[in-house]
Amino acid sequence: MDCSEIQRQFEKAEALRQKSRYTESLVFFKKALRGYSSLRDLPGMLYCRLSIGDVHRMIGNYDLAEKSYAAAASLGKQLGDKVAVADAGMNIGLSLRGKGDWKNALVALKKALVFYKKQNDRQAVAFSLWAIAGTMRIRGDIPEAIRAYKEALKLFRQLRLRPSVGYCLCGLGGTHRIAGLFRDSLAYYRQANRMFSGLKDIFGTAYSHCGTGNAYRMLGQYKKALASFDRASVLYGKIGDRVSYSYTLWSMGTTHKMLGDYEKARYYFRTAGELFKKTKDPRGLIYCRLGMGEIAMLEGRKVRAERYIGDSVRQAAYYGFKVESCHAGMLRSYLTGKIRTGCYNRLGLKLAFDRAPFNIP
Repeated sequence: MDCSEIQRQFEKAEALRQKSRYTESLVFFKKALRGYSSLRDLPGMLYCRLSIGDVHRMIGNYDLAEKSYAAAASLGKQLGDKVAVADAGMNIGLSLRGKGDWKNALVALKKALVFYKKQNDRQAVAFSLWAIAGTMRIRGDIPEAIRAYKEALKLFRQLRLRPSVGYCLCGLGGTHRIAGLFRDSLAYYRQANRMFSGLKDIFGTAYSHCGTGNAYRMLGQYKKALASFDRASVLYGKIGDRVSYSYTLWSMGTTHKMLGDYEKARYYFRTAGELFKKTKDPRGLIYCRLGMGEIAMLEGRKVRAERYIGDSVRQAAYYGFKVESCHAGMLRSYLTGKIRTGCYNRLGLKLAFDRAPFNIP
């Protein structure tokens, strides 16, 4: 394969990735990587490694993503390309975040942010802030996450990077939902959805449909919520995204739980749980266990409920997930007959629960 043919393979892969056709793009990125490797074209190999890492991260193959980024960092060092090394490090941080390791993720992301600020690379600074905001959200520092998302959003708007603006709006939609500000959440997600639909960004459109559904769910508009989740599911099915689809399934399960259809809710929690196991997402698994535990509690099976909820309490504490620890602690206290919700106030969240079923955001 000559150099021009290898470049065509890379460009085809990139075009497929832009259309959210991740699995197909991976095939062509790997072909390009083999071609560049045969020529010992280190810059070509570097770009392929970064791109392969990105695709693996998007579809939830975090270990493979991390491995590809580590190879990219090694190539960057050989080439003396400090920017490429920083890019690889930041993406390793995002891969760690996907596996629930927010502590090491924050270390990697903050290191990248310091580098980009020294380089005066405003786009990379904005992306780092967006990544840090999402990591703070996972840790459970919601007010701090909102501030970081808003800072990133301001920069992306100045740079006129519309897709990035859309992802910041989605991040703000999610953090406002967790904060208990459901109407604000809906407004952010609907704004993002209009933007992504106009850009014909399939992943972004699916992501914003799911977020819109969750905002409707929190407002008690369950029919609208399920309609939005259905739209998201169709699009996630097209692009093969297991990560976001897993959370959509959990959201559908929670909606059916609120509607009193425990059989359907159980089905969605189990299906989501299987996907969370494949993507090694401990946070998603905690949400599924909490859902299963609450259903068991609502059905009067207290021993099973205690097992699911107790396991969630331990896992949330182990990973240091503050919000999920609150949810698990609240459910465990409810089992004893004395509901405790003070944990939410300590995190600055405006969430109020008094009786099951609980509409966990």
